[in-house]
Order: sequence, then structure tokens, then C-alpha cells
Amino acid sequence: MGDWGLLSSLLDKVQSHSTVIGKIWMSVLFLFRIMVLGAGAESVWGDEQSDFICNTQQPGCENVCYDWTFPISHIRFWVLQIIFVSTPTLIYLGHVIHIIHQENKLREMLSSPGGSRVQKVPKYSNEKGKVKIKGNLLGSYLTQLVFKIIIESAFIVGQYYLYGFIMVPMFPCSKKPCPFTVECYMSRPTEKTIFIIFMLVVACISLFLNVLEVFYLLCTRLKCGSKPKTHKITSAENPASLSAPRWPTTEDAHKQNKLNMDLESSSIGGNLDGAKEEKKLLSDH
Repeated sequence: MGDWGLLSSLLDKVQSHSTVIGKIWMSVLFLFRIMVLGAGAESVWGDEQSDFICNTQQPGCENVCYDWTFPISHIRFWVLQIIFVSTPTLIYLGHVIHIIHQENKLREMLSSPGGSRVQKVPKYSNEKGKVKIKGNLLGSYLTQLVFKIIIESAFIVGQYYLYGFIMVPMFPCSKKPCPFTVECYMSRPTEKTIFIIFMLVVACISLFLNVLEVFYLLCTRLKCGSKPKTHKITSAENPASLSAPRWPTTEDAHKQNKLNMDLESSSIGGNLDGAKEEKKLLSDH
């Protein structure tokens, strides 16, 4: 397990900059892939070539048959799978560290004399170094998830075409320099089949978590399925929300006629009163 120390320490830093599903994926990687591979699988396979026996004494026949049957050993194949699947996450970690470094320098400029002239403000991280997945960082996170899905799927398909998912106990081989079709036997095929199926199930779980995380990010960060906002206040800025003109009804017409008659009567009464006052002034003179 000492060989995995550097990779484990780097991936551990990514957990604080990941979503909840990303942290679960990281736990599956540590517990069920790296630890199982280092603790159990290596002891089960061991030096598998020495336990690969063919029923012939022809020199070089066993080596050629083993190389034809297993182009790459399962252990090395799974090691490559873990390294390749973890690489996009490590690239995302480098992007996060770069953004945190830039925004820390920006905070120093803002706190220095004359910092008020700086128009930009930190938008991805806070003073504690915790980032918020949005904007360019969201694009980087989604990109590394897509690459992990592609790489994980490619390794699952590759394992099927290289070995299949079951370790058979006997392999017929007719490669040169074998004088005829010989039968070669693998040690502990049942135990190795159990490990193969276990690693396959864990790889499928990791693939499912990556796909689930993509949909989770699209739904939460991009507001998937959110209802459009309705404008309740009518204004010139929202002409679509202005109410349509309402035609007057018969009741409105009666009210308007009554109001006109009252105004007309009040204006006539006012004119009569003015004429009386004018006549009284003339008689006094």
C-alpha cells in the first residue's frame, strides 16, 4: 500500500472541493479498489506465470501460451485502470489550486492600500479556501466527470475482450513453438473469478456514481426544471404582463351619464347665482 501513498494523498485533497456524490465516489475508490487491490488481489495472483502449467516439455511453449492468454495481467490492468480514472480528477485539482492561488493574490491586493481601485472580486473561493462549483469551475468539474465515464467504460469493455469475466481453469494453446495443441492450466481459477467479478461490480458502481453526479450537477447548478417567474407588477418593462383594454359596459354608461348631468346642473346653478350678484351690484350704484 505504500506505492499508493502519493495518489491517495492527492485524491484526498479533492474531497473538500467535490460534491457529496463525488466524496462517495472517492470513498469507493479508496476502500473497494485501492485497499482491496493492495491487500488481497496481489496475494491471490502473486507470480501467476510460475503457476501457469502446460502439458508439454517443449522449451518456450508455456511462456508463449501465457503471453497469448494474458497480454497483461489482471493486477497491472486494474492498476492502470485506477491511475487513468483518477487522472481527470487530479487535473481538476490542479485547476482548483490555481484558482485558489489567484483569488488569494486578489484578496491581498484588495486589502493593501489602494486596493479599492481593483474592480475584480473573488467569486470562486472564500477566505478558508473552500470553493464553490460554478462558472468555469463547473465546466471543469463536468469535463473531468465526462472523461472519467469514458475511461471507466473503455476499461470495462477492454477487460471483457481481453479476458472475459470468468477465469476458466484450462486454456488450449497451439502457438509456436508448441509441437501440437497443448492444454495449459491456471491455479485457483474460482478465487480469481471472485476477485474479477468484485472489481467489475466496483467499477460499475463508480461508473454509475459518475453518471449520477453529472445529472445532479446539471439539475442543481443549472436549475433543471425550475418554473419561470411570473411578473405580477405591470410596467412598461414588462409589456406582456400589461392588461388588455376593457370595453365599457351598460352600467358604466349609466354612471357616466348621471355624472355628466350632475356636472351640468351644478354649472347652470353657478351661472344663475353669478347673474343675481351682478344685478344686485348694478342696483346699488
